[in-house]
Amino acid sequence: MCGIVGYIGNKDATPILLEGLKRLEYRGYDSAGVAVLTNGKITVEKQPGKISALEQSLAQNALSGKLGIAHTRWATHGVPNQINAHPHTDTTGRIALIHNGIIENYQTIKTKLESNGYKFSTDTDTEALVNLIAEYYQNGSSLEEAVRAALSQVEGTYGIAVISRDEPDTLIAARRGSPLVVGMGDNEYFVASDVSAIINHTKDVTYLDDNEIAIITRDKVTIKTIDNLEVDKKIEKIAFDLDKIEKSGYDHFMLKEIMEQPQTIEDAMRGRLLSEEGTARLGGIRHEMESLLYAPQILLSACGTSWHASLIGEYMLEEFARTPVEVEYASEFRYRDPIIERGAVMFVISQSGETADTLAAMKEAKRKGAKVFGICNVVGSTIARESDAGIYLHAGPEIGVASTKAFTSQVMVLSLLSLLMARMRNLGASKGIDIVNEMKALPKKVEKILQTHELIKEIAKEYHQSQNFLYLGRGYNFPVALEGALKLKEISYIHAEGYPAAEMKHGPIALIDENMPVVFIATKDSTYEKITSNIEEVKARSGRIIAIATEGDEEISKRADHVIYIPPTLEFLTPILTIIPLQLLAYYIAILRGCDVDQPRNLAKSVTVE
Repeated sequence: MCGIVGYIGNKDATPILLEGLKRLEYRGYDSAGVAVLTNGKITVEKQPGKISALEQSLAQNALSGKLGIAHTRWATHGVPNQINAHPHTDTTGRIALIHNGIIENYQTIKTKLESNGYKFSTDTDTEALVNLIAEYYQNGSSLEEAVRAALSQVEGTYGIAVISRDEPDTLIAARRGSPLVVGMGDNEYFVASDVSAIINHTKDVTYLDDNEIAIITRDKVTIKTIDNLEVDKKIEKIAFDLDKIEKSGYDHFMLKEIMEQPQTIEDAMRGRLLSEEGTARLGGIRHEMESLLYAPQILLSACGTSWHASLIGEYMLEEFARTPVEVEYASEFRYRDPIIERGAVMFVISQSGETADTLAAMKEAKRKGAKVFGICNVVGSTIARESDAGIYLHAGPEIGVASTKAFTSQVMVLSLLSLLMARMRNLGASKGIDIVNEMKALPKKVEKILQTHELIKEIAKEYHQSQNFLYLGRGYNFPVALEGALKLKEISYIHAEGYPAAEMKHGPIALIDENMPVVFIATKDSTYEKITSNIEEVKARSGRIIAIATEGDEEISKRADHVIYIPPTLEFLTPILTIIPLQLLAYYIAILRGCDVDQPRNLAKSVTVE
């Protein structure tokens, strides 16, 4: 993985491909390259590092042609270098291919091809695939036939785009487990792993499903299954504008997305709250509400930040809907033969809707007979298309690799779900109306917290050279401690751990001394007295304390070295407020350390490999 762009049309492909790659930079990558059909041959230019290095190389070795493919790579097989960068060609240079995913049986394919005389020069699984296509691309076979034959031998996941010097009017794309979209322009066509790469050229797209292949010529697109059955696909409109993926005057996408949260939280609620009835309306799951209400078990499956949101959702659903809930790491779920009760419902939660582990968990749950509902942000994503029902976040494109606004939108959606189920079961209208009113107040409260960013920046200056952080919370704010620590790890490369505050004395307390900053989420809630005792334990061992506290709590300032106040709210809604200062703290610490907050090292935005 990570980013795919392809073009066929009447314009020069190279600038279009480069523009597309730049739109995909946010996904994280370690090298970039292009392959263009020019003067009857395929010319490849690729460089390790940033796209700027590729641009400099192209400035010296200009490529011009009307058919081409381009790729940003996030290394899976082989170190990040020029040789392993995509695109890859077969041994004759006849075919060029770019690939997201993992070919699991590549070693077997490679060994067989080597016995037939093929030579390999890279460490990648992709080189095995391009040469396998070349093996079938003989004796009058078309590129389409060769790709289909090769993919029938492949085990694993792929999103690919392929061109041949012998078929200058054809671009082939195929997908299994790694997203691809085909864009329809005016006498031109595009392929991309993300619509952001092509939105400047077209808003008319069709999404490939697993085991589909697109045969794109200069005048039409034909989509078939790998088994050669033609598929009638719907053309959809991209729902956002180009300005949504621009920085809009901010220094970084991450800061822009943190600051957008008053709006994105409101958008997650928009049209979904029924004030007079004290409940929520979630149209995407309305037709499956009976399945949900009578489910003996609810599962929430996700990865990373979405898993932290799921933990908060577990607390909410069990408190308000009184249904047993289990939260599963999607990456572990399919491999442990999980027990799923008859009639169970699983929610799979993913910002992108393309996370490979989460998709695998979804398929496993379906195989075991569960209803699967999706909570995701990207319209047209695989989770959105393949789940039985679902809820969109409506957070808009999230470009920063470290998720911020998607997290608060996920928690907001889970709170709406909890309210809806509670009202349909046992929660009275009066209490429901109180909850709705408090939900409506959240955007303004988030705005107020964001106004404290200068205070948070000053705190960051004091701690940005620390090597370790500990984040502690209880109840609803234990998952926030996990998420706060993750944000710091992701973008500043400081070792940070999140713990339930009560667990501190079962090990982590051994780490505490005058050099250890400890972030406490100590809001006025049902666990307040307990967590202030934990603060005293840290203070007694000379730990440095940063507290997230409720406005009006003057006692906390006597215990903590620094206090960041948030407005009061209902206990189950506090995570939407308490995470905001932790996002800002991580951001400012990373900036002070000179880190690339939008593209942290080794990370990718949408992890489409297992």
